[in-house]
Amino acid sequence: MSDTAVSIETDWAIVASFVLYLLLLVGIALYAAGARSSSMTDFFLGGRAMKHFVVAMSAVTSGRSGWLVLGVTGLAFVDGAAAVWSVVGYTTVELFLFLFAAPRLRRFTGKMKDITLPDFFASRLGGGQGLRVLVVVVIVLFMTAYVSSQFAAGGKAFAGTFGVADTTGVWITAGVVLAYTLLGGYVAVALSDAVQAVFMIVGLVVLPVVVVASLGWGPMFDTLRALDPALLDPYAIGFGGIIAAVGIGLGSPGQPHIIVRYMSIDDPRSLRPAALWGTVWNVLMGWGAVFIGLSGRAVYGGVDALPSADSEQLFPFLAGEYLPGVVAGLLVAAVFAAIMSSADSQLLVATSGVVRDIYQRILKRDAEDLNPRRLVMVSRVVVLALCLLAVGMLYIPGMEDLVFWLVLFAWAGLGAAFGPPLLMALFWRGTTAAGAAAGIVTGALVTIVWYYTLSDVLYELVPGAIASTLAVWAVSALTRKPEGADRMMGLLKGDPSERAGVQG
Repeated sequence: MSDTAVSIETDWAIVASFVLYLLLLVGIALYAAGARSSSMTDFFLGGRAMKHFVVAMSAVTSGRSGWLVLGVTGLAFVDGAAAVWSVVGYTTVELFLFLFAAPRLRRFTGKMKDITLPDFFASRLGGGQGLRVLVVVVIVLFMTAYVSSQFAAGGKAFAGTFGVADTTGVWITAGVVLAYTLLGGYVAVALSDAVQAVFMIVGLVVLPVVVVASLGWGPMFDTLRALDPALLDPYAIGFGGIIAAVGIGLGSPGQPHIIVRYMSIDDPRSLRPAALWGTVWNVLMGWGAVFIGLSGRAVYGGVDALPSADSEQLFPFLAGEYLPGVVAGLLVAAVFAAIMSSADSQLLVATSGVVRDIYQRILKRDAEDLNPRRLVMVSRVVVLALCLLAVGMLYIPGMEDLVFWLVLFAWAGLGAAFGPPLLMALFWRGTTAAGAAAGIVTGALVTIVWYYTLSDVLYELVPGAIASTLAVWAVSALTRKPEGADRMMGLLKGDPSERAGVQG
């Protein structure tokens, strides 16, 4: 991690608007501190009382991170309209999750008082502590690395925007995320994500509208066509490229920080309006990112015109060129909103794994008798510890390489490992604990091996998800179904005889 500050002329209008954004987050934290935080259900799920709009916004923003604001805009800058297929992939999969998978998950976890994803697997499939430990280890390992990478991205964004050293930017990013997560738990995280979704949508819609209006719709497309006709052809990447791009969406069902959003909603029936809001937001943000890339390519012509010849610097660079300082500052805040909305969610999920699944369920099996406020205090201590660990990882020589490696496989690895077992546990009564464990291990291993051998042929998440699905099916077919499988399916489906207490 670099300690060198970047020499940048300070635009105080950008600084002022960004400070207002940070003050807004602090206000949310103070509000949430007085809200639901007296029990573990409160701290990690907002008491299962979150409204559909907040759940929808929190789910889509926590799943996108800086990848959408910086990555997809840069991808569209380089590849053109073909970048839209990645948006199609995750939007379609998450619509399915909202409408079909999430209601089953919310009904079941509400009835069984499950708080975490390992809780769900243990309740639905049994399997003793082995399955729980396997799921927790994978989650904590990848989520902590994810948080560390988000802090590093925040540090670089601060350095590029305000000219401070990377290390200063890392500590500011970590400090802000820690403050509102520590004070308000899930409520603060979800509310801040919803607010940050507004910043993201404004940034991803306003900027391309302004740039396209400046260039002119026809002239912009004429310029792109002159640069490379393939930039306007969504099929230019070929069938294999399309499958790989759409396949990115297969990662969504395996991301614990997305899945836990569905568990927090106040009523399973509220997931339908949440699906509408979430899909509209996904479409607007996705198309906005694509058009930022297209309009930016028309403006600059090639990547050499961007800072450090890095296509992922397009968004903040274009905003600074085309918008007044105050508005540009709000759009810069959108970049940090994308980073922080993922970091806070991942930090809380990792903490829930340590406290709920390791401390309470294994180390303190009689923890039900503990004062709930004590468990919340332990949770806050673990939040602080994991946050410091995530920052500290960036200071250890050689550790950045390990963090990069873990993050490289985080989306695909978690998607292939957890997605198929989760969906099959929700929809197939024959799923067993052994089958889920086989799917988790197989999905992760195939993803890693495929990346190092055949990634040029197909994105590793696709074969990883297929292999995980086959492993769950094959091993489950050879092992005994958990006791009460029929009743469990009744809970998932919401049979009338099982509906009592589903909102608990």
